[in-house]
Amino acid sequence: MDMPSADVIVVGLGAMGSASLYQLARRGARVIGIDRYGPPHIYGSSHGETRITRQAIGEGAAYVPLVLRSHQIWRDLEAQTGTSLFWACGGLVLSGQVGQALHHGKPQFLERTLEAARQFGIAHEVLDAAQIQERFPQFILQGDETGYFEPGAGLLYPERCVQVQLKQAQRLGAVVHTGETVRRIVPLNDGVEVETDQTRYRAAKVVVSVGAWAAQLLGEPLAQVLRVYRQVLFWLEAPDPQVYGPERFPIFIWMFGSAEGEHFYGFPQVSQGVKVATEQARTPTHPDQVERQVSEAETWAFFTRYVQGRLKGLGPGCLKSATCLYTSTVDGDFILDFHPDSERILVASPCSGHGFKHSAAVGEALAGLALHGRSPFDLTPFRLAQRPVWG
Repeated sequence: MDMPSADVIVVGLGAMGSASLYQLARRGARVIGIDRYGPPHIYGSSHGETRITRQAIGEGAAYVPLVLRSHQIWRDLEAQTGTSLFWACGGLVLSGQVGQALHHGKPQFLERTLEAARQFGIAHEVLDAAQIQERFPQFILQGDETGYFEPGAGLLYPERCVQVQLKQAQRLGAVVHTGETVRRIVPLNDGVEVETDQTRYRAAKVVVSVGAWAAQLLGEPLAQVLRVYRQVLFWLEAPDPQVYGPERFPIFIWMFGSAEGEHFYGFPQVSQGVKVATEQARTPTHPDQVERQVSEAETWAFFTRYVQGRLKGLGPGCLKSATCLYTSTVDGDFILDFHPDSERILVASPCSGHGFKHSAAVGEALAGLALHGRSPFDLTPFRLAQRPVWG
């Protein structure tokens, strides 16, 4: 029996995979998507009810065209489907030590954000501590903070984004196989073979967007440049939920110090509780062995170190918690490139915790590379060879 074939196979159907599948299907490609779970699911990096999106990207100017295009795609998908995906409730980046605070591997994060806003003409305001306090009295400030406020920033609903793109891709003819695990990807002279725990497939190209499982599936050199970290999300109870509603409270990233771990982020309340979290890059894990339970001790430690004395009226009552995975590079930058062993294998590992906001446009970029060998965006900064190895 002939094995199923396609122009492109997409392995992993989270943020980047669902976007790639949709964009490939839009272009009329014969495309197959495969995922070991049933996306959207809770085992990777594309869940947790909300994700921050912002237009001026302190991680680097190369990201700005991706996020601006992603915003357009989200709005187009909303118009097509009638599903709310993006809420522009505004975003605040604040730092008590301008020029020192580090975020996603980048120093001077607030200043870099301001530079990106000026370079791309993104609407914004620079606020001092008194102005921040007047506009957003939910924050408890020290008085030396500087804030960058962006009205076009806001939140995405990640599960909806994944689900909508998969449905639209299938409507356009894409075939989706869930509950199926890819075991091997074998480049051939005239294509590529994808072997799963159930069957084998053939295609001209394959897009591998498996997040935390990338090193496991692709081996070296991915294993040298990627690490997986467990992150924890908390939804804290607000006595008056309206105080933290999206009409009165923005998404925020708060760098209150310059040392590792001295920052946290949060969202307005859009469902049950106010979601807040920090990020850790100290203790790596394995995606198949990660501890999914969140202990009371973890919750209390997070509350006392980050929230207490900084957000009025929150906690310590935690309504729920969850874990997710960051797949991180040393410098915090993405990998969007062909595998060094084969130009039939495209690797998509937007990582280090800031990938979702760019994912819709990344799908467009990967579709262009897979079908035509070129992208509408400059992907030079995201080449695999430029990522340093972990020591």
